[in-house]
Amino acid sequence: MSLYHPVKIGTLELEGNLFLAPVAGYSDRAFRGLCIKGGSNFEYTEMVSAEALTRRNGKTQEIMKAAPNEKKYAVQIFGGTPKVMYDAACLVMEQTDCSCIDINAGCPVPKVVKTGAGSSLTRDADRLHEIIASVVQAVKDKGRDIPVTVKIRSGWDKLSINFTECAEHAIKAGAAAITLHPRTRAQGYEGRSNWDYLKELVEFVAGRVPVFGSGDIFKPEDAKKMLETTGVDGVMFARGAMGHPFIFRQTRELLLTGTYSDIPPVERLTAGFEELDVLIEDRGEKAACKDMRKRFSAYSKGLNGGAALRLAIVHAETKSDYENIFGEYL
Repeated sequence: MSLYHPVKIGTLELEGNLFLAPVAGYSDRAFRGLCIKGGSNFEYTEMVSAEALTRRNGKTQEIMKAAPNEKKYAVQIFGGTPKVMYDAACLVMEQTDCSCIDINAGCPVPKVVKTGAGSSLTRDADRLHEIIASVVQAVKDKGRDIPVTVKIRSGWDKLSINFTECAEHAIKAGAAAITLHPRTRAQGYEGRSNWDYLKELVEFVAGRVPVFGSGDIFKPEDAKKMLETTGVDGVMFARGAMGHPFIFRQTRELLLTGTYSDIPPVERLTAGFEELDVLIEDRGEKAACKDMRKRFSAYSKGLNGGAALRLAIVHAETKSDYENIFGEYL
């Protein structure tokens, strides 16, 4: 089988195996829409707090919106108790037409962990089982035929590597796929992810459900290497896609032809303005332009006069400011 191939997650069929991971502050619908144009086969929303969702927090509505060109996508939720996760899953299905609900059991951020959610679940595989089972039950009770998946880490710290135990609980609870970010909670995003754990998980799961890999995929060659050396069914781009939504297309080219083409600066910047337009629609010009400062800094990487460009970008407050900054490049 080609390294680039279709994937089936429960009842969900996808044309390929290159996905956008859920990234807080980045994988909103504006960016997900660009990733679809850039060749992504499936996208995950930023993680949604189950507690905030059940309290009808307005921001959760924005996070869960589909991109204009998004036909299939996953909403990722996080929480520490089965009841709240059940209620949140029901609301996700009432408020969206998502194709999948993903459970975050990997976030290492202290404010998430202290609530019993995210990576905290790796310390309590029984509770992880209960939470997954509760979301699976919510899907059944709502009469929806969509898969429930889970993203985990390798363990809490280097002395408690238990991803196979967590995976077994996840499968028995009804998870239709497992994504492993092979760092511990203690590592956060530091150091290197251990891809040997991905290979071990693939062998342990033995085809019962798809296994997806995440961690340290910053260029197409990284994705190819992960697929070749670990046997995962698909890869998730996280930080590697930031400012580079074309990495999916380039990776597909590499997997199918052995080479890939560069992205010209004008295409990168045009994508940035497309993203800005959707953000303005969702948040208003002031908030959108502020948020685009970090994104345009990434899109403009490698352009002549980069230092001066970045200095201008951090002071941009309107769409016109950005048009003035990048006019000569467009």
